[in-house]
Amino acid sequence: MSQVVETAEVLTLDEAAAFLRVSPDAVVRLIVQQALPGRQIEGQWRFLRAALTDWLRERSGKAVLLSQAGTLAQDGSLPEVRATIYRDRGRPETEEA
Repeated sequence: MSQVVETAEVLTLDEAAAFLRVSPDAVVRLIVQQALPGRQIEGQWRFLRAALTDWLRERSGKAVLLSQAGTLAQDGSLPEVRATIYRDRGRPETEEA
C-alpha cells in the first residue's frame, strides 16, 4: 500500500532552496553532483523535506575520510607504501629548505 505524503512535505526548487538557505542555483549544483536527494517530475524539481533534513544530518565524504585517517596511522605498512610512492615519483618525501 502506498503512503500519501502531505503537500507541505514536498518542496519545489525554490522552497528547497529557502529551506536550505541557499540559492536555487546552488541546489541544482548539489543535485548535479549527486549529493542532494531530489526528483525531477515533468521538468520540475521536487524534494521531500525529510530527505533534505536527513541529508543535512549526514556526515560529508570529507568527514568520513578524516575519521578514517587515524586508522591508517596504525597501519605498519604505511611507511613502506609512502616510500614507494615517492620513489616512483622520483623525488624525496620532504624538500630540503
